[in-house]
Amino acid sequence: MKISLEWLKEYVKFDIPASELVDKLTMIGLMVDSQEEKDGDLILDIETYANRPDTLGHLGIARELAAAYGLSLEKKTWAVSELEEDTAGIVGIQIMDEALCPRYCGLAVKDVKVGPSPDWLRRRIEAMGLKSVNNVVDVTNYVLFATGQPIHAFDLAKLEGGRVLIRRAKKGETIIDLDGRRLELTSDMLVIADAVKPQAVAGVIGGAGSAISESTRDILIESATFDPVSIRLTGKSLGISTDASFRYERGTDIGFPPQAARMVASLLSGMGGKAARTLIDLYPKPRKGRAVLLRRQRVIDLLGTPVEAEFIERTLAGLGFKLSGQQNGAWLVEVPSYRVDIDREADLIEEIARFYGYDRIPSEPTPARSFEPAAGKKRDRLNRIRRAFLPQGFDEVINWSFADPEVANLFGQALVPVPLKNPISVKASLLRTNLLAGLLENAAWNFNRDLEGVHIFEIGNIYYLKDEKPAEELMLGILSAGLLPGGGWWGKKTSSDFFVLKGALEAFMKDLRYEPFTFEKAVHPFFEDGFCLSVACKGLEVGSLGLVRKGIQSRFSIDRPVYAAEMSLARLFEKQPRPFQYVSIPKFPCVVRDISFLIDERVPFEEIKKVVGRVNVSWIEAIELIDHFSGPPVPKGKVSLTIRFRYRHSKKTLQAVEVDQVEGQVIEELKSAFDIQLREGKIDK
Repeated sequence: MKISLEWLKEYVKFDIPASELVDKLTMIGLMVDSQEEKDGDLILDIETYANRPDTLGHLGIARELAAAYGLSLEKKTWAVSELEEDTAGIVGIQIMDEALCPRYCGLAVKDVKVGPSPDWLRRRIEAMGLKSVNNVVDVTNYVLFATGQPIHAFDLAKLEGGRVLIRRAKKGETIIDLDGRRLELTSDMLVIADAVKPQAVAGVIGGAGSAISESTRDILIESATFDPVSIRLTGKSLGISTDASFRYERGTDIGFPPQAARMVASLLSGMGGKAARTLIDLYPKPRKGRAVLLRRQRVIDLLGTPVEAEFIERTLAGLGFKLSGQQNGAWLVEVPSYRVDIDREADLIEEIARFYGYDRIPSEPTPARSFEPAAGKKRDRLNRIRRAFLPQGFDEVINWSFADPEVANLFGQALVPVPLKNPISVKASLLRTNLLAGLLENAAWNFNRDLEGVHIFEIGNIYYLKDEKPAEELMLGILSAGLLPGGGWWGKKTSSDFFVLKGALEAFMKDLRYEPFTFEKAVHPFFEDGFCLSVACKGLEVGSLGLVRKGIQSRFSIDRPVYAAEMSLARLFEKQPRPFQYVSIPKFPCVVRDISFLIDERVPFEEIKKVVGRVNVSWIEAIELIDHFSGPPVPKGKVSLTIRFRYRHSKKTLQAVEVDQVEGQVIEELKSAFDIQLREGKIDK
């Protein structure tokens, strides 16, 4: 944005050396890219930001300088020579698309003599790098570069039917623009049309059909606000960028169009024209003013320095903000309409920082006050669940709570889903009754992008109707499929299986101390028969795990085994975890013994652990299954297991004879309960 120092002085009186002025602009965030002397004037090329359209005119830059130096903006009156008639009696204006044009002002000026611009106006226009065209066009450009508000002038005699319609272009419509190009218009483009055809592409470029010429006598001044996104898309589609579209794309001040129109009328009145008595101001849905709460303590906390209340008030007032209701070091700040970038308290604090000086802010970490979260068993347990699964290679996911009715029916649950009254889609018209559907979608999405393994979990609510009233229940969903993390050049990766998932659940239950827990064979609509276990804590069933049914997998186009589990955290949290106990570090070594034997393949490991528990010896420290084998030479219906026992006494070193004695008791209990056959040599067939 080019800025003339002489032009700036029309808005703020200053006598500051150019070098100091450039430094000050830089310090408040307006970088001066270059500067040049032109006809005794200094022209600065200032880099402005996309969210600061108010600085795309001399008035905006002057306002910044006034606030920086504690100066006042010059107030100028814009006198107008008026006609006896109103603009509404000369031309009719109608907004047909309020979303793309929230405000449109039109003001008629008659008896304008089109000709060369006066010297002062020509110098202002040429300082901006433009060529002087004629007094009417130059006046519209003057107001644009002065205030940042684009202006367009139509030849009233060339507007057929005496009407102006702000509407979308019709299919097949074209327009010849001011540069002589024929533009193909589409239905998503906003145009300014008369009763017959488009006369301008709104906010982008005018049309040759209603352009100002030497024969023009009566004009219509357009000063409007257009939707920034629409202008951006139209300009990109047509391959056109103008000074007007550049500003409209960034958002112009919706409160300024009437004043800008009167500025143009005043300038043209000084050149012999006469303006209509009143302008047409179409503003169908006036926008409410914005107010932001600003706390001085928050300013101090963010900037790390004790900024005085007087400085805060002076700076913001200088920028055009209105402060009111100061109580306990806080203000209610009214945001002017030209500051489209201010939405929250932090934005105001940034304004204070700019003018306070970043060089005055300590270059050290700002003291931060932290607060411990309120104590809560539920929050603590949820965090511990995450800590239990993340180290095992599981990633947490968060899915929508919505469900597709077709997918919901696939799972065959007895739960009655909760329908939504206003769903965003037919495929999201229910609330979910399980977490597995979302996890399967996650898995399918990742497998379709060549991920080798998916190991995820989710903590979230499910919803269902209970006694015809909505109910919710906190659940934990887990899914494991494909290759497991790890491996490398020294070894092949292995695939997930049933026991990986079961082991993850065991670790989770132990970590949260929900013991004792058991696994039992079960039947579940989610899982294949024979590959499903229920999980119980202190006798209460809290979940299930297993191999997902092929029919469910196929619905999600997954072609590999998927192991999953669903746990009711609501039911689990009803149980009291085992109290945490601190145990001294063992002083004595442990003794490790393995027992290998044949057993009926239908006997679950849980039953074996229960039988071993009958041996009432406190120094059996751990029992672990380390090998499972079936097939020749193991007889049909049998399985070979190797179980590792770890023995440790808390007060002495165990002797071999003592361990032998306990090991014998374990074997006798297993033989009595399951008729096991020890593998002490050749297997009997």
